[in-house]
Amino acid sequence: MSEYVIDEAREARDIQVKYDELIAACRELKPLTTDEESQILRAFQIAKKAHDGTRRKSGEPYIFHPLAVALIAVKEVGLGPIAVVCALLHDVVEDTDITLDELRMVFGDRVATIVDGVTKIDDVMVMQQTDSKQAENYRKILLSMCNDAYVIFLKLCDRLHNMRTLGSMKDTKKLIIASETSYLYVPLAHRLGLYNIKTELEELVMRYTNPDKYAEIEAKIAATKGTDEKLEQCLYAPVRAMLDAAGYDYSLKTRVKSVYSCWKKIENKHVDFDEIYDLYAMRIVLHGVPREHEKEECFKVYALITDQFKPNPTRFRDWINRPKNNGYESLQTTVMTPIGRWVEVQIRTDRMDVIAEKGMAAHFLYKEAHPEEQLENNPVEEWLQQIRTSLEQSDKSAMDLVEEFKESLYTKEIYLFTPQGKTVVLPSRSTVLDFAFAIHSALGLHCIGAKVNARPVAIGYRLHTGDQVQVLTSKKTLPQPDWIEQCHTPRAKEAVKDFLRQQKKEYVKDGQRRLAGYLEKLHLQDSKANFGQLKRFFNQKSDVDLYYDIAVGTITEHQVAECFGKARREPQMFFLDKYKELSPFLLDKEYEGYPTEIASCCKPVQGDQVVGIVHDGKIMVHRTNCSVAMDEMANHESHTVRAKWRPGEQLSLLTGIALTAIDSKGLLQEITRRISEELDLNMRAITLEASEGVARGIIMLYVGDVESLDGLINKLKSIDGVEDVHRI
Repeated sequence: MSEYVIDEAREARDIQVKYDELIAACRELKPLTTDEESQILRAFQIAKKAHDGTRRKSGEPYIFHPLAVALIAVKEVGLGPIAVVCALLHDVVEDTDITLDELRMVFGDRVATIVDGVTKIDDVMVMQQTDSKQAENYRKILLSMCNDAYVIFLKLCDRLHNMRTLGSMKDTKKLIIASETSYLYVPLAHRLGLYNIKTELEELVMRYTNPDKYAEIEAKIAATKGTDEKLEQCLYAPVRAMLDAAGYDYSLKTRVKSVYSCWKKIENKHVDFDEIYDLYAMRIVLHGVPREHEKEECFKVYALITDQFKPNPTRFRDWINRPKNNGYESLQTTVMTPIGRWVEVQIRTDRMDVIAEKGMAAHFLYKEAHPEEQLENNPVEEWLQQIRTSLEQSDKSAMDLVEEFKESLYTKEIYLFTPQGKTVVLPSRSTVLDFAFAIHSALGLHCIGAKVNARPVAIGYRLHTGDQVQVLTSKKTLPQPDWIEQCHTPRAKEAVKDFLRQQKKEYVKDGQRRLAGYLEKLHLQDSKANFGQLKRFFNQKSDVDLYYDIAVGTITEHQVAECFGKARREPQMFFLDKYKELSPFLLDKEYEGYPTEIASCCKPVQGDQVVGIVHDGKIMVHRTNCSVAMDEMANHESHTVRAKWRPGEQLSLLTGIALTAIDSKGLLQEITRRISEELDLNMRAITLEASEGVARGIIMLYVGDVESLDGLINKLKSIDGVEDVHRI
């Protein structure tokens, strides 16, 4: 990247050009009123003055960033003037002397509330011992989003521009920001239906966390470039001719699968790049179709396509009769072309295409354009109401809340029926208990099981779409702690936890009495400071939990003494020689001398891109694309340590590979011969099991670097009958 050259006259012109582009984009979206245009100009002037003299890491004036975020909000999400004003102002409270009250006086309550929601928490905010600053930021976003979804739309726009301009950051900071993006913002874009933004974020994350694999797959996609021309002749042109002959007004778009999507398919399906059959896709968008005729016309086009091109019967998806939970509607099939390529075909109308491209934002666009209409069954409002319900418990930790919320973002839905035929929609994997609490909390608290399709089942039975459920109850039955594990929905889990919390409160007085006695024996005061130290030491989230554990004996007198360093300690033996060895890694200066350890979850070998995570007084070294490391970086930025292999260091590290092959006589001998004799590698363990003619195995062995590992994989793939070999 070339060094940025400061030229204030050129920058002033560029800022004005970007503002003019923003206003033009707003007018193109919908005509602006005089007041709306005045508000946007006022926001621009305030932001420009507030950020004057401040520059980004790249060297550019900081005002370029809010302008870019505002332009993304308009052109790529389709949001209107309020979002533009908030995007221009989204950093002024966090980074300048302007206050929320000042913004509220000039722009009103809604703008101030949205800007506050997008602003990060203060460093001085008091957090629970188990939480991180990032988790509290995520929690604040979710809470703010419940009041106004523009908060999360703007956070996504902000994050997209930050990812696009990540190149000027330090390597460790790139990994942290990319990990945060993968952890929360990609799932949010998915749930909101903003697929273009989701795809680009995934691509950018992979570019920074797994650059070698990204470049490899990118080159393979580029090598297929000639296929587009062949598909134009044998598929796209014939389809256009069919649609023209049938008199349709339409547009036809084509796409090649993204690098990240290809990589996920290779990883999850264990296929080679050449085996990705939906690398190419064609989208047909029908224009001017009345709402009442959409289904009919889409199926007519589907019939035209499949009459001429053979469809894959396992790849048909009808998202029109049963839309996805984010509102996505489309017909999808995959057809075989004359050149032997599978191509995915999507058929939808203009209305469906707007929802598919803009997701839940499409509903806000319509609502903003037609404020006089009362929309029914708005998926955005329904989703936000579900989130509000799960956030009602104020004592839930930020980490737990975000993990629970994150899990729900990718969850599919199942459709269930009461004995009276009423439909109940729940997340997939829901149980009888979830169903009972969804009907009524009293039904859930006394649930003993259910009759599912007239068959008796237990409370933890997992339900499936189409099940008819009759809940069975008993007044003698009350929730037990193990019920929490048998619930899947936040509503059911919180109801059970509420009941158990109420039960625990009955033990508070006994716990207080015992704790006072323990502290008296230790000659300590029964003070708030000492009580806070106990909560942190025992990782307790509430006063009730601590008193309960003391009352029932889970926390003993000896453990309380340990908390204050007054327990009798046994002599410990330390083996220092282990740490005298030279670490194979170079670390940031402040962490030099810390012991390092290879992470068992991803087992990096020399040549892998690596990052260090502080854990229990040592540095765990992970691959940069390791999901465990990415989650840790997303939630605990301060635990991240820059690490790289020490030049010239030669060592063999334990790693593993998985193998799938057609079972045959002598297979195991051939595998071990290739590893031991031809490659001279030391195996630690090998398991190989055969079932129905297919052998699957795991091999743990020591390798020196990535090149040796790749050579091993290629060598094993060359054995007759071996179908797949991949690193684990």
